[in-house]
Amino acid sequence: MSNTLIKEGKFSYLEKGEGQPIILLHGLMGTLSNFDSVLEHFSQKGYKVIIPELPIYTQPLLKTNVRNLAKFLKSFIDFKNIEKAILLGNSLGGHIALYFTKLNLDRVAGLVLAGSSGLYEKSMGDTYPKRGNYEYIETKTQEVFYDPKVASKEMVDEVFETVNNRNKVIKTLAIAKSAIRHNMAKDLGAMHTPACVIWGKNDTVTPPEVAVDFEKLLPDAQLFWLDKCGHVPMMEHPEKFNTILENWLKDRDL
Repeated sequence: MSNTLIKEGKFSYLEKGEGQPIILLHGLMGTLSNFDSVLEHFSQKGYKVIIPELPIYTQPLLKTNVRNLAKFLKSFIDFKNIEKAILLGNSLGGHIALYFTKLNLDRVAGLVLAGSSGLYEKSMGDTYPKRGNYEYIETKTQEVFYDPKVASKEMVDEVFETVNNRNKVIKTLAIAKSAIRHNMAKDLGAMHTPACVIWGKNDTVTPPEVAVDFEKLLPDAQLFWLDKCGHVPMMEHPEKFNTILENWLKDRDL
């Protein structure tokens, strides 16, 4: 990624553009670069786009859970003096956005969920690649996408390093258990904030029925499908993803 990482105190983040803040939240195996196209597109459309590095592997084990990651997000938003933000989360990032919204509804202008966890209990633990040889990890990483070519060597290398790092494995499993404990089904009905659900029709991590449930349970949600698309739609179909989101934001005056 060509944009320079900003480091201030305990926070590391990317920021580009001016206007209504959109905060992008990456998944468990995600990186800031997953949102390259979103950052470039919306920073030129009147938005301040911010991508914080989530401290998934740097917090103490007892604090490695969805609730504390949502607390971290609040401390980041407070640090940036943001009154209201649009939150866009992929996978675990969506779950963090939902938990933050549950506790801070007045700070959320809109919610955007893409392949989000929070409802589907198996979405974290069952798909986490266990240790194995490089080819096995490569296959498991490719399965996240409809088109396996989207899984770059750099991405596979990063997953391989993670699953062979004992500390990261322990914290990953802690997050997976936490995600199951913090199922959001009973909380969604109180989230009266506009929600945009963008989902890959071929998502095998959080299957399509999860998106349907999000649309049903959130009071003000719209669901948009992407064909030939897996778990990370903003990477697999960046232009279509950005068009859907841009039109939705315009319709909602966000």
